[in-house]
Amino acid sequence: MSVTGLDKDLDNLTFTLIADFAAPVERVWQLWADPRQLERWWGPPTYPATVEEHDLTPGGDVTYFMTGPEGDKHRGWWRIASVDAPTTLEFTDGFADADGTPSADMPTTTTRVTLTERDGGTRMEMRSAFDTREQMDQLAEMGMEEGLREAVGQMDGLLAG
Repeated sequence: MSVTGLDKDLDNLTFTLIADFAAPVERVWQLWADPRQLERWWGPPTYPATVEEHDLTPGGDVTYFMTGPEGDKHRGWWRIASVDAPTTLEFTDGFADADGTPSADMPTTTTRVTLTERDGGTRMEMRSAFDTREQMDQLAEMGMEEGLREAVGQMDGLLAG
């Protein structure tokens, strides 16, 4: 599996996932930049994603839903803050209601993805920052750590294929 580290920093309210891939930075970037490839790994294997909107420019939006094993749909969104292809992407990540409207009663995170060349492949760091400890705890209880580990774990197969 590509995930080589998970660090939960309660003092700085961050959660950082580190993954190493045997693929060049540009190829790993495509898993973020191409909505059809993003669909194949964003979300745990039992909750595949469908990307509806995908605008990776500052101020742009990515909207999607994940479909559970019982056909239940869970909507989410990103608001893109910055992009420096093919090495960095920063966005606010949140939940949405059934109509796709951002949910005001659910926490958001600020996520920064950094891709760097390492040992002939790519190291990906995904750092999620939370506004409060309560928000961090709430998302942890909802399975954020396990979900990210499972989602990113699917990237290896896409990069090999």
